[in-house]
Amino acid sequence: MEFGAEDRPEKTALLLIAHGSRQHEANLDLHDLVEQLRARRAYAIVEASFLELAEPNILEGGKNCVAQGARSVILLPYFLAAGVHVRRDLTEARRVLSEKFPQVSFALAEPLGPNPLLIEVVLERARKARLGEQILPVLD
Repeated sequence: MEFGAEDRPEKTALLLIAHGSRQHEANLDLHDLVEQLRARRAYAIVEASFLELAEPNILEGGKNCVAQGARSVILLPYFLAAGVHVRRDLTEARRVLSEKFPQVSFALAEPLGPNPLLIEVVLERARKARLGEQILPVLD
């Protein structure tokens, strides 16, 4: 018998963590990504969280995962580099969550870059800009 992600006895959650912005529109990218990942059903639980300036924060995101029955949570930084936020702040958030929920395993994944797939994304963005496509408008 094959289990769907929600039916697996050992529920694993994916908690995506972005920096966060005061501009609501800037935070929508992460929420869109979460919806796309949920649709793929690779993880029983997929949630968004933010380091600062937006809600839910990381601790609330972790709590949401546990409330949905997660037995393990992967904290995935939606950052390009392992700078101070990833190395210090996210490591501390993982520690706090582990202490608050000792029955749950929390693992901090590597940030998005460096990754060979990002080279393709960079080249595609440059190609579209060169052709006059998808250039970001200036904010007022």
